[in-house]
Amino acid sequence: MRILVDYRPALRERTGVGEYVHQAATALVATAPPGESLVLFSASWKDRLRPDVVPGASVVDRRIPVRLLNGLWHRLEWPPVEGFSGPIDVAQSAHPLLIPSRHAVQLVTVHDLDFLDHPERTRAEIRRDYPALAPGHVRRADRVIVVSEHTASEVERRLDVPRARMSICPPGVPLWPLREREPATGGCVLFLGTLEPRKNVAVLVDAYERLLARRPDAPPLVLAGRVTPEAEAIVSRTRRSPLAGRVEVLGYIAPERRLELYGRAVVFVLPSHTEGFGMPAAEAMMTGVPVIAANRGALQQTVGSAGRLIDPDDAAALSRALDEVLADQALRDRMRDAGRRHAEQFTWARTARSLREAWSLAVEERTRRRG
Repeated sequence: MRILVDYRPALRERTGVGEYVHQAATALVATAPPGESLVLFSASWKDRLRPDVVPGASVVDRRIPVRLLNGLWHRLEWPPVEGFSGPIDVAQSAHPLLIPSRHAVQLVTVHDLDFLDHPERTRAEIRRDYPALAPGHVRRADRVIVVSEHTASEVERRLDVPRARMSICPPGVPLWPLREREPATGGCVLFLGTLEPRKNVAVLVDAYERLLARRPDAPPLVLAGRVTPEAEAIVSRTRRSPLAGRVEVLGYIAPERRLELYGRAVVFVLPSHTEGFGMPAAEAMMTGVPVIAANRGALQQTVGSAGRLIDPDDAAALSRALDEVLADQALRDRMRDAGRRHAEQFTWARTARSLREAWSLAVEERTRRRG
């Protein structure tokens, strides 16, 4: 079986979707049965995909402007991807829009449906195409990959897709060791993720300012992740009193630096309005960092009872949760141990196994329909 995976989300900065694509591809190659081959597809005018980006996978890299190809694929569903890749059996999209194909089974991936409720939080082609086109593409796909039970429920309810046509393929976390102790000095309150409206960083900054009023010796707040234009006002606020000198804005963090960053954290906070999964929360728990997260979206499942869940619209509640966790070493120890146990269920090998099962089901279902 020859499977084509859209690698474009991982071509530059590997944030959530890109990290999912890269790590899943790596695990798929590592566990590939005889006769299975993985093809990573990319198209860009400026950026090139390295042939060895995932050792063991083949690469199809075309110098085509992203906007041009997306416009043709999204709107006209042409040209078929086989014109770039040669024959394939499976065309796996990293997003909720189909990859056009002559003969391959076509799967889409839905991480969340925030683009339906809040298109203003999105940009460029996502704002233009996803709300209008994704519902139809998802319903026509041979199978739908979702990353959590929460997303599956939303796709069933909002897009009228039966559960029987969905496969839940959660992300994994790296097999990092459990840290032996908290940082003796230089600890921080950590947020990791793109600084964009959906991540609700403004409420975190509000909560941290309230925390400083009660606890002037609180660890600094570290905001790590690419800063979008919509977050510039928040960044500017962190440079003014009383936050000046207490908040670090680090920008994008390369994957190889994440473990070091978690090593600095006394507590990790993810107050997002919605998450399809919330990989940074699971990664933090894997290393033993206590997690405070929003009680919205998939975070209730990803964090579970191992973390502290708060209303993401309530800055006062988030500030109180931070104060309680920072003040109680025994509580942090319990959250460390519970978080590690909970996070160990999320492995990339499991992701690869789930994806492979989804592809087989898609092929079987199409064969049955045509037979």
